[in-house]
Amino acid sequence: MKIQVAPSIFAFDLGQLADEAKRIESAGADAIHYDMMDGHFVPNLSLSTLSLAAVNRSTDLFMDVHIMVYNPFDYIEDLVKSGADRITFHIEATEDVKETIEFIRRCNVQVGLAICPETSAELLVQYLDDIDLVLAMTVHPGFSGQAFIPEVLEKIKMLRHINKKVHIQVDGGIDDKTAPLCVEAGADILVAGSHLSKAKDLEAKIKQLRKR
Repeated sequence: MKIQVAPSIFAFDLGQLADEAKRIESAGADAIHYDMMDGHFVPNLSLSTLSLAAVNRSTDLFMDVHIMVYNPFDYIEDLVKSGADRITFHIEATEDVKETIEFIRRCNVQVGLAICPETSAELLVQYLDDIDLVLAMTVHPGFSGQAFIPEVLEKIKMLRHINKKVHIQVDGGIDDKTAPLCVEAGADILVAGSHLSKAKDLEAKIKQLRKR
């Protein structure tokens, strides 16, 4: 699979979202990764559907939306209306996993399923043929700038061994050192926040991640 890079806009200048989205697009990213949190599933609040719509209007890039919320079903329609091209929700956040996957499908957008670092990857196996993407969190969700958790690599290897087609995305502590480890394990979509937002040459950093 082609290695894709999706900068996490939550780590960029939130006061200049439209300009940052344009900068990310101009730098050659494959998608914009957009985090949304409810302050309950994770102890933080972040961007809203209104902000997503504003970002979407400013760029033609794929909108890769990761929701860290309880009751994800309640957010789907507004996210789709605001421009989400893929919605990834957490397996830990709802008992209605199958129903939520099916509803996202009916909205004609891609669907992803995320797991926290401490969650067994075996819980995902029954859903792999029904989703487009697995998001293996390589930090605890909710805050940027955390250290990469290497134990997640074994989960990525297991999931890739079971399913060769599903996209495997990693998010958290991704940089020049950890990206190659994730790709070697089987990941093909790299989400990077602070590593890219602090870069003097964003285009060069994205190319470097993709090359590694």
